[in-house]
Amino acid sequence: MSATSAVYLYCLVRAARQPSVARVPSGLDGATRPEPVKAAARLWLIAADVPLDIYGPSRLEPRLRDLEWVSQAAVAHERVVEHFARMRGTTVLPMKLFTMFSSADKAVSDVRARRVSLERAMRHIAGCEEWGIRVTRSVTESMPRASRRTSKSTGGFHKGGTAFLVARKEARDAARAARVEAITAADRAYARLRRFARDARRRERRPEPGLNPPLLEAAFLVTTAARPRFKAEARRQAVACASAGAGITLSGPWPAYNFVAAVEDRS
Repeated sequence: MSATSAVYLYCLVRAARQPSVARVPSGLDGATRPEPVKAAARLWLIAADVPLDIYGPSRLEPRLRDLEWVSQAAVAHERVVEHFARMRGTTVLPMKLFTMFSSADKAVSDVRARRVSLERAMRHIAGCEEWGIRVTRSVTESMPRASRRTSKSTGGFHKGGTAFLVARKEARDAARAARVEAITAADRAYARLRRFARDARRRERRPEPGLNPPLLEAAFLVTTAARPRFKAEARRQAVACASAGAGITLSGPWPAYNFVAAVEDRS
């Protein structure tokens, strides 16, 4: 590091030997090649020098409003983390995006000061990978057809505006019942998948802009040994959700981003 650069941390790696950087991704724009820095026995920082004219506080702050630039940086960060996570015999603790220090010595000192909580986090995620589940309502024409059938069925008993109001109420009731059925299926999927995971985190369900907000967004910490059973259960739940008018999107495997901060916060 020099007066014109800072030390950027991608992740911590616990391994019996120094991690190889052969074919390591280039990382953030303008950064040097990611390299291991020994912090303790069997523990390395994966770090690089980044220019302050891009990543210094006064330059970084306005760039954070550029979502495309931040997204590109996040992808570059994740590629480096995933490179080491794929190595056999490693446990990788991802760092937050834009974690930087003024020098490698200060980065090592920070890690050593937090060694107890970091080791706890590494024990928690060791041998695991993160999988994501997103459940949304299926976008089909089944509800409009049902609404039209309801309207026709009530037409013989109500006249004029009364028939229109009755049909609207029945359509709202049908839509509400369908949403409840889909939410129930999503909650059941979470509970079933949770049985195959060491840990799980779900995002609080809340109203969001748009026509089809997610019914469930969750992350699961799954051991590599349990991966086949977890994925098989995800397929079963996809069928169950489909019958309830919902669809499941499965993503992964990823480094355990969602399970690192939670463990450290309990220290």
